[in-house]
Amino acid sequence: MINCQRGDYLFDLIIIGAGPAGLTSAIYALRSGLEVLLIEREIYGGKMNLTNEITNYPGHTKIAGIELSKQMFESVKSLGIKIEYDQVIRTRLNDDIKFVCTEQEEFSAVSVIIANGLKTKHLGCIGEKEFFGKGVSYCAICDGFFFKNKNVIIAGGGNTALEDAIYLSNICKKVNIIVRKNCFRAEEFLVDLIKSTENICVFFETEILEIKGDNKVNSVILENNCVQKEVEIDAVFIAIGQQPENEAFSEIKMDRFGYFDSDETCTTNIEGVFVAGDCRVKFLRQIVTATSDGATAASLAIKYLKKHKFVHSGTSVGVE
Repeated sequence: MINCQRGDYLFDLIIIGAGPAGLTSAIYALRSGLEVLLIEREIYGGKMNLTNEITNYPGHTKIAGIELSKQMFESVKSLGIKIEYDQVIRTRLNDDIKFVCTEQEEFSAVSVIIANGLKTKHLGCIGEKEFFGKGVSYCAICDGFFFKNKNVIIAGGGNTALEDAIYLSNICKKVNIIVRKNCFRAEEFLVDLIKSTENICVFFETEILEIKGDNKVNSVILENNCVQKEVEIDAVFIAIGQQPENEAFSEIKMDRFGYFDSDETCTTNIEGVFVAGDCRVKFLRQIVTATSDGATAASLAIKYLKKHKFVHSGTSVGVE
């Protein structure tokens, strides 16, 4: 059992997650004079690090995801951020002082922003990891442009997979949808669009066993009814879903899928607690919308602290 002791030092704001939403929140908060602690479980940048090239972020014609992550982090670091690399395992957020417990220790603050992103589901097949960034992608909007007039595969049968297929059908020569089950799990209007799009083909009850290539993807091994065949292909887009990991924040209201139930204001059912980025209910999950959330959440956290006339002392609070 992990022994978490009550934190002695009080921060103005704790930000959980160092993806684009969390890093943007940190910039706004630090520039306003708040004392901020940033907690990240892995590495700064989040899913940006999984994108080979980003071509739709304002200010950059083309930039590697790792490089954009580095640039954002350097902006935060230059402002004097305090950062802990640790996993948050539980919280206590309903009181005026919020407590965040990691695997190593417990921290306290007057306000909290949760920007912990999502976990992408993987196929788990041979070659998926080896060819990531070399024809294997988890974001059609991010990487579809690189496969103009090429033949591609979309793995998945839900709304995201079908939306990605329709998007790619306007870029790629041919789009093949590979569905493990015998039917789609998507809204009817998307299914109708798929059926009416000439360069989209659907393969039900089919599974990707292996992704093959040399320096890049050039084929896949498919299995249908115990029969295997190799198909030449230029890219594999995996869209079998993403899942929030919000179990540590059970006090916050969520929807039935586990996303934080928050709108564009990034507020939650708990005063002083805000959410930003992919972890909340939202229409579009992109870097630019995550940074927008980060700015909104930080601005409202600053407003919350001013409203309650909080003056930082490092060891005590003044919340009316």
